[in-house]
Amino acid sequence: MTNIILQAAAPGGNGMAMILMMVAIFAVMWFLMIRPQQKRQKEIQKFQNELQEGQSVVTGGGIYGTVKSIDLTKNTVDIKIARDVVVTVDKNYVFKDMSTMPMQR
Repeated sequence: MTNIILQAAAPGGNGMAMILMMVAIFAVMWFLMIRPQQKRQKEIQKFQNELQEGQSVVTGGGIYGTVKSIDLTKNTVDIKIARDVVVTVDKNYVFKDMSTMPMQR
């Protein structure tokens, strides 16, 4: 009787196949989700490190503007968003303004 229950609990009976399936699932998840996200994060970090005055940017809150000055000691960026209106934003919340990029087809 216990032999029947054990056979029903482990169909196929091969634990190695189960381990290989788990590894394959993790590899697919890594290639489809984790790796592209890490790549995007590196691109964003590179952009933030190469910020220059006069560059068009968008903040994490969705405010579009132009970089007026960069303070590396405080890790902040002054962004001009309108005439005589300048806001100070943490450098980590400044992203590339994609609306000024040419459309790719």
